[in-house]
Formats: sequence, C-alpha cells, structure tokens
Amino acid sequence: MLRRVMTWVVLVMILVMGYQWYQQRNTEGLFVAEEDSYSRTRRGRSGSSSQNFRCDGRTYCSQMTSCAEAKYFLQHCPNVKMDGDRNGIPCEKQWCR
Repeated sequence: MLRRVMTWVVLVMILVMGYQWYQQRNTEGLFVAEEDSYSRTRRGRSGSSSQNFRCDGRTYCSQMTSCAEAKYFLQHCPNVKMDGDRNGIPCEKQWCR
C-alpha cells in the first residue's frame, strides 16, 4: 500500500515539474495583449523618458508599453518572461517586431 502511494506521489511530482517547465518555455506566446488606452497614453507621454524605467515586478510582454521598456526589463530585471526563444529580443510578437 505504501509503495503504491509513493508511486503516485512521484508521478504527480513529475507531472507538476513537467508542467512548470512547459509553462516557462512557452510564456511569450501566451501573453499577447491588445494595446489599451493606458498603454497609448503612457507611450505618448514618455517621449525622452525611456531611461526612467525601473524593475517593479512586471515580467510579461502584456505588461510592457513599448519595445524600449521590454528591452530594459530583459537586460536589468530578474525573472522576466519576455524572450521565449532566448535570442535576446523581447516581445517579438507584440512590441519589438
């Protein structure tokens, strides 16, 4: 009985780890958001303030407002999920075309 329970526990752990790995590898394609009025407003106001970015916990392309901001986050902030193919170009499907 104990052996059977341990087998199920190990199987569930392997499935969870596999799912987490899959999510980590495929996050860029899952978070493509439409540009909203807030994004347009921030980008319109930013002008020359591209150096005013700061790491604030955002990690996905859908949370960015420009390619410059995405590049800053990719280079300076930990645990971002914006470069699914790991080629150094963030948010290729949304901001950095």
